[in-house]
Amino acid sequence: MKIKNLFLHTALVLRHKHKVFVNCLKCGLVIQGILHDLSKFSPTEFFESIKYYQGNRSPIGVARREKGYSLAWLHHKGRNKHHIEYWYDPECKDELPLMPYKYAVECICDKLAATKTYAKGDYNESLPLLHWQRYGSKVPGNPRTMKFIEKAFVDLAEKGEKFILNKKYMKQSYQDICLNCKF
Repeated sequence: MKIKNLFLHTALVLRHKHKVFVNCLKCGLVIQGILHDLSKFSPTEFFESIKYYQGNRSPIGVARREKGYSLAWLHHKGRNKHHIEYWYDPECKDELPLMPYKYAVECICDKLAATKTYAKGDYNESLPLLHWQRYGSKVPGNPRTMKFIEKAFVDLAEKGEKFILNKKYMKQSYQDICLNCKF
């Protein structure tokens, strides 16, 4: 393990957490912002992430390419309700559970912050949607949750961050899509 990676990874996680915190505050989710991703400092997640640290992409993907799996990811998704994968049970025969409001909004705040953190100066408001279409939308999730998240990224690309990162937008969109929509 490189000492340099320890400091670089820690700094990256803290930058990401700060961005999520700011996004969550704008949406009225103070507690979600404070508690976001604390499991990244657990030994299982922290040491694997240091080992596979790249700086421009998630160490989880690097670990997966090398080993075929990531213990950090398995640990992380099982403890953080803002990940769609947390709500997925392959044995479930019925529709997957709807992600509760606070976690669905935290998910959006997280994906936006992660895109900004890794893209750095190349970030633009269309990148979260492109990333969502390429990767996120492929994850099995409740159709209403998935539609809510995608709508937020479409609106972000079309109307900007100020339009979506606020309590009124999030509550109305969640209400319209997740609670009133019949599939």
